[in-house]
Amino acid sequence: MHRRPGLSARLKLTISYAGFLVLAGALLLAVLWVFVLRHVPDTDPETIRKKFSGVIIVSTSRTELLRGFAPAAAITLAFLLVFGLLGGWILAGRMLAPLTRIADAARMASDGSLSHRIRLEGPEDEFRELADVFDTMLEQLESHVAEQQRFAANASHELRTPLAISRTLLDAARNDPTRDQREVLDRLHTVNTRAIDLTEALLLLSRADRRSFTREPVDLSLIAEEAAETLLPLAERRQITLDVTGEQAQTAGSAALLLRMVTNLVQNAIVHNLPAGGTVTVRTEARHDASVLRVENTGHRVPADLIPTLTEPFQRGTERVRTDEHAGVGLGLAIVHSIVRAHDGTLDLTPRPAGGLLVTIRLPGISPSDD
Repeated sequence: MHRRPGLSARLKLTISYAGFLVLAGALLLAVLWVFVLRHVPDTDPETIRKKFSGVIIVSTSRTELLRGFAPAAAITLAFLLVFGLLGGWILAGRMLAPLTRIADAARMASDGSLSHRIRLEGPEDEFRELADVFDTMLEQLESHVAEQQRFAANASHELRTPLAISRTLLDAARNDPTRDQREVLDRLHTVNTRAIDLTEALLLLSRADRRSFTREPVDLSLIAEEAAETLLPLAERRQITLDVTGEQAQTAGSAALLLRMVTNLVQNAIVHNLPAGGTVTVRTEARHDASVLRVENTGHRVPADLIPTLTEPFQRGTERVRTDEHAGVGLGLAIVHSIVRAHDGTLDLTPRPAGGLLVTIRLPGISPSDD
């Protein structure tokens, strides 16, 4: 935005300091005149001596005092003005130095450099608080930009893979007319389905990040039952026991997004489980103004250092990668994490000592009377 040039903050403060100092000096001289000089009689001293027979001794008159007082007052005010300008300029520069550092950091950030930090020294004051808040903002912004760049690169790679496979299948079918076309169509259908699932997951993730949904009362216990009913055939095929228990847990949010959240959790718990004879337990409860959802499953042991990466997009983990029809697109827990954040909740992943994972989600709760 183009703005007309104006005085700098340092110059404004300097003029303010100098003006205040000159005004204080002028008031002091005015007080001196009012309360001291006005009591001096404006009469010839010899006349007063003769009148009072030398009892009252007056060395000079008010006029003579004024003649000597006026130049001295002018010199004093001029000195105060110069002193106020010089001192004000120095003091304003020292006071505004933190703002200059903050402005330099903001300018570097606007040019794309987010790694710079102010790290302002000194005691806690308004400037230090502002610098610390700005450093925190830069740190979060740098992390967010890095996450978005990594996500874009991973998404491009994931989307390129099915497209490359489709092109390879089409080229092979064109170069070999005798090849079984049904086999090619089946493989193309599988690859295309995976690309569609990935695209829909990316759109869902973007929708959750934007929080572009209407909040309404939702009961997590009903959502959990619906998700379990949908995934029961998958659990039966894998010989996994699916147990859903708990009490009513009301929260406010998007029923569709919360259903997708629970479905992703339960599906992950089923897929990443023991080959047979495993269990998945889903529990809901209301606790201290919060609605809690817990999904616990058996399975292989999950390394503790792998836990922080599970909610990152396309980060499946070496022991959690599946190659069957339920391999997924690597966005399951990332979508869960995004939906939880969009609903102002928290997500906690805890590896079980015996193997498997315990996922705990806490969302802001509402009482049934708020429905």
